[in-house]
Amino acid sequence: MTAPFTPRRRRGVELLDDPALDPAVRVRSLADVARANALFGGTRAVLTELDLALGTLDAREATLLDVGTGLGDIPRHAVLLAARRGITLRASGVEIAESLARAARGDGFAVACADARALPFADGSVDFVTCSQLLHHFEGRDALALLRELQRVARRRVIVSELRRSWAAAAGIWLASFPLRFHPHSRHDGVVSVLRGFRRGELRALVREAVARDAEVRDRLGFRTTAAWSPNGAVS
Repeated sequence: MTAPFTPRRRRGVELLDDPALDPAVRVRSLADVARANALFGGTRAVLTELDLALGTLDAREATLLDVGTGLGDIPRHAVLLAARRGITLRASGVEIAESLARAARGDGFAVACADARALPFADGSVDFVTCSQLLHHFEGRDALALLRELQRVARRRVIVSELRRSWAAAAGIWLASFPLRFHPHSRHDGVVSVLRGFRRGELRALVREAVARDAEVRDRLGFRTTAAWSPNGAVS
């Protein structure tokens, strides 16, 4: 059931999902997303979960794949986080839009252009697989396929971060978009994304349906919710 005063989950239409969108507008809008991640908790939510996983790591090297990486802002911060623990983290990303993949590449950060529902990586080939604010773009079987691919590729931990649906979050991103000078597409999609977001129970149930795992689901600052689990079912 939906909590009192919480909007029901809505499908909506995000302008960035249009394959015909001008690539320059797509890159500009994802730059707005990167700023929102830094300011409002998107980056922090993923890094907090990743830091917990890194704390259990015996090795001094690890790999990370960020699915739906946008401009690669979160995995780049993840590399710095790992370095503070004395761990060399080799990070890469996946983007379906070639314009974003090109824009994100550089400084040793590789980005594959691929569909998140059919990742071009072998089973268990990456230590940590992260996915931030991508799941809400998918519905039904596509959402389940995405989660199954994240688990298939991961060796140690899967971390999914999503927007936590609420009227306050929707109003907040709309109002903040004006002083931050977001592109109109970013403003529109920000509100739609929040209303497509997940509450804790919804995210937990979706993971369980997709991969038969009981994820550790936590609410985070900035109206984010994370789900994390180990592919083998063990709690790390």
